[in-house]
Amino acid sequence: MERRLIVMRHAKSSWKNESLRDHERPLNKRGRRDAPRIGEELASLGWVPQRVISSDATRTRETWELLAEPLGGEPEVRFTGELYLAGPNEVESALRPLPDEVDTAMVLGHNNGWEEVVAWLSRNPVTMTTANAALLSVEAPTWEDALDRMGEWTLHQVVRPKELD
Repeated sequence: MERRLIVMRHAKSSWKNESLRDHERPLNKRGRRDAPRIGEELASLGWVPQRVISSDATRTRETWELLAEPLGGEPEVRFTGELYLAGPNEVESALRPLPDEVDTAMVLGHNNGWEEVVAWLSRNPVTMTTANAALLSVEAPTWEDALDRMGEWTLHQVVRPKELD
């Protein structure tokens, strides 16, 4: 069975309010524009997740809220502090418990960890600017097996808002 993973970085956030902690920063105008465009593109490509695991930061929550409607589907969504500034180990821990009936999942979070996750899975270094979504897959009977295949995942593409203009 093909296991598919969308590794998405949050949309562009605002630095205007310096009194906010990093975790509380909201999206800016560009971020609010880009997130739904990525949702539309993922839907058109047929990459609609059944499960979403997201950082619980304000900007990742807002990114999900804006891309969810155009993306479609009715995924189970979990917001967790474990993916705030996470890297490969935290992503692996979040994905391992996924049930086998889930074939497409999304993790939504932050850099630099997301670039590391894509490179860890596919051995392809990528640049993940805001609102970028890396589309990866591997043949594996279970998520456990899929995550044991580090370096064997195929990176199909990175969806970037600037390339959708």
